[in-house]
Amino acid sequence: MGLRQSDALFHHVSALPQLLQGMSEQADFTMIGAVGVSAKPRPVDGSYMPCFLAGVNAATSFALAKNIPLVKTTHQQGHIAAALFATGDRKLFGTDTLVFHVSGGTTDLLLCHGAENIVPLGTSSDLYAGQAVDRLGVKLGYPFPAGQYVSDQAAICTEKVHPKVSVRGMQCSLSGLENQCAKLLAEGKSPAYVCKYCLLCIGETLVRMANTALRQYPGLPVVFAGGVMSSELIRMYVTHRVPDARFVPGKFASDNAIGVAVLAAKENHAWPISSM
Repeated sequence: MGLRQSDALFHHVSALPQLLQGMSEQADFTMIGAVGVSAKPRPVDGSYMPCFLAGVNAATSFALAKNIPLVKTTHQQGHIAAALFATGDRKLFGTDTLVFHVSGGTTDLLLCHGAENIVPLGTSSDLYAGQAVDRLGVKLGYPFPAGQYVSDQAAICTEKVHPKVSVRGMQCSLSGLENQCAKLLAEGKSPAYVCKYCLLCIGETLVRMANTALRQYPGLPVVFAGGVMSSELIRMYVTHRVPDARFVPGKFASDNAIGVAVLAAKENHAWPISSM
């Protein structure tokens, strides 16, 4: 489920001028000292998606026109920085932290030193958590992306759910979750029950991966970022099972632009975290 890259690029190009117009009515563009932009999905060689070109081109043009610095970062680093910033603990930008980035395109467990130095520890071998949620939602007739609809349905289920997951160390498999949800629906389980089952399976998967990582890196805080982490059900489930789990408000979990802005400010010494 998702947009083709050609369609995504077209929508980005079409939307950016209107977005900038709206921003100009709320912020003084003459005060902008640097421009941050996500240039690719992850900070690794070969990471590339065409739709990122729209943002890079707009950011480059803006920075050149104003003769101000352009800071290129990545989608993943933006999510990480947004989550670290939202915890309110600025020390996390200068220390080691375990970070989950869980969205439609990632289910990654990372060892991070701030948002710049990232070591992958674990991931899904097949389906990503956000894909599992969206595919269930679309199957139930909800619009894409379907995360909020699945969360709303799950919230009304009062039945007890026993999640079944596939985790080996810090690696997981989520392809079976899609099949399990389809099987439960075929057996007559209510949409609310299946939505709750789906989200709790994701929560249990993260719990097992996190606790395995904590045995190797004891005492580190565990920060949860990415759109899927805006689920209140997952938040409550994980918080009671992972020591020092740090969740952040949904707007910080799902909107990585906040993190991109923080990283741009940090690189240009315009933010207090730069000295920490």
